[in-house]
Amino acid sequence: MSAGDWKDMYAAALAGDLARVRHHIASGVDPNYQHPEVMCTPLVASLVQGHDAVADFLLEHGASPHLRSDFDGLTPLEAARKHGRDVLVQKLQQLGAQDAAPSLWRRWLGI
Repeated sequence: MSAGDWKDMYAAALAGDLARVRHHIASGVDPNYQHPEVMCTPLVASLVQGHDAVADFLLEHGASPHLRSDFDGLTPLEAARKHGRDVLVQKLQQLGAQDAAPSLWRRWLGI
């Protein structure tokens, strides 16, 4: 494999490819970066897709439990709850993740 590549790491997180995610993290890819073409974090993507081992690895290697994924508007805790990742909900709470206040638009629109 070549040096780290954020887009490939993101694709690996979506696919549940833990070996590829490990490679990119070891190569120095920032797990908290949100590429302007994607605007989603690998952590939230892995939670939404049901790849708990990838999500757990990302949390253990620098992924922020607080960082909202811009594309889907979910924090890791919200994504874990929404998609039934109960063990990761507990882990995120132990790491200090809290429910985010709804945005002004969500409050105003009632969604």
